[in-house]
Amino acid sequence: MTRNILFIMFDQLRWDYLSCYGHPHLHTPHIDRLAARGVRFDRAYIQSPICGSSRMSTYTGRYVHSHGATGNGIPLKVGEITLGDHLRKAGMGCWLVGKTHMRADAEGMARLGLEPDSLIGARVAECGFDVFERDDGMFPEGPDGAYDPDGAKTYNEWLRDKGYDTDNPWHDFANSGLDAEGNVLSGWFLKNSPEAANIAEEDSETPYLTGRGIEFMQQAEGPWCCHLSYIKPHWPYIVPEPYASMYGPEHVLPVVRSDAERQNAHPVLKGFMDTKIGQTFSRQDVREAVIPAYMGLIKQADDQMGRLFAWLEETGRDKDTVIVLTSDHGDFLGDHWMGEKTFFHDTSTRVPLIIYDPSPEADATRGTVCDALVESIDLAPTFVEIAGGAVADHILEGESLMPILRGERAETRRDYVICEYDYSASPLAKLLNVSVRDAVMFMIADKRWKLIHCEGGFRPLLFDLENDPQELVDLGESAAHAEVIAQMYDKLFQWARRPSQRTTRSEAQLIGMRGKSGRRGIVLGVYDENDTAPELTVKYRGRSAKPWQEIVRPKG
Repeated sequence: MTRNILFIMFDQLRWDYLSCYGHPHLHTPHIDRLAARGVRFDRAYIQSPICGSSRMSTYTGRYVHSHGATGNGIPLKVGEITLGDHLRKAGMGCWLVGKTHMRADAEGMARLGLEPDSLIGARVAECGFDVFERDDGMFPEGPDGAYDPDGAKTYNEWLRDKGYDTDNPWHDFANSGLDAEGNVLSGWFLKNSPEAANIAEEDSETPYLTGRGIEFMQQAEGPWCCHLSYIKPHWPYIVPEPYASMYGPEHVLPVVRSDAERQNAHPVLKGFMDTKIGQTFSRQDVREAVIPAYMGLIKQADDQMGRLFAWLEETGRDKDTVIVLTSDHGDFLGDHWMGEKTFFHDTSTRVPLIIYDPSPEADATRGTVCDALVESIDLAPTFVEIAGGAVADHILEGESLMPILRGERAETRRDYVICEYDYSASPLAKLLNVSVRDAVMFMIADKRWKLIHCEGGFRPLLFDLENDPQELVDLGESAAHAEVIAQMYDKLFQWARRPSQRTTRSEAQLIGMRGKSGRRGIVLGVYDENDTAPELTVKYRGRSAKPWQEIVRPKG
């Protein structure tokens, strides 16, 4: 059966803010129903706790260490093979509706003469996708201009056509409230998070992108992969009614942190705690303003999933479409004295992942929960296998999840997951007086332990995930855990030694090359012509030639 892939990604959606993952107040029945029809993965991890580099790992199937796009604004270099490249080779189109946070390698494209308006150039500039609509969903403006001049470009034009007529309706309506005097209450200011966004709910960002996703599928000719990539519940934290009033401080879960955690914090972790974001989200009044809005954004997203899934069922597309739902990272929301996502607690690095496969081969696993260690880089090889292609495992560093979806395996082959973060361009690197080379961190975790290594001569951090699942007690200085730390470093070193840059020859090709040079005239270590197979030296035996003196005439 030919299948399509609907690849849904939310931005900054915590894994534990869905009812199927255990949230007690935030009920998400439509996403829960998808989980009941598919497999819910309970230990899915991203490869970097920030939008851009996390997504580049998902779109390439490669670790950050391999693809090199280490942060927001760091281009994915020309030559990196993407999901779209793999899928088109297998005969499947690969289309974008929404966000990628991709920054094109303009210098590399110019060096190779790739014009951005050519077919190949456009794909290279758009992370391998053909674009139905790109909407990175951010059009903030400051004294030095816009953060992203093309952000929310089509959406802003659409809003103006509907009468939301300002120079930036993305901000003034979709992401701000309004007071009784008509003053815009900017969603950038967290005190305004409880306000209702001044926009008709059906015109806000999440319903808009749902509609665009449906429009794509209505006209698409398969097989196709549609990356429906939502902007929310990423900040600005503000949502229109009826969602703005659905939750209040009484629905805000107790914060996960301790005084000892902060007092004994590792220097790098303390740096993140002491940022403006960390200090702000450490305040309970901020959490009580922001989290109800964050929950409202998720509730709206779930309702839009209900709209989307109903359309799929009404049109029969659910019978031939694999649905994958995940997030690019989480959100601390004040846990561990931090906001945002740029550290390695599960709050940030663990994400929801649900896969529904309509094929009969997946019937045995419907409604199950998988405890395997899974990484976001596993999606690319999974999609290639769905498309019927051969997985290029010398390029793709993840592994296909199809054996798990079909009930053939319960675990992946790996025994650890990896996450990386490069903070060299952040103010924290200056605050810690860390060089660009040393402003990098690595997380390696298995089901029991999580080790965090920080370059720059810092000690490691260690968390016991079994006895301290909230990751409040750092055991990095514990002499009793020295052996565990050494074992985790051995795993990290093993990972670092992988030949990840050897992407031009497959394993089968390398095996086939063994000994081939001898059949092309290379004779090494042979003392006598009879010491090797005669067929290998046939060009070097039984030959005759004249002395050079008879050929070269004396000069003069």
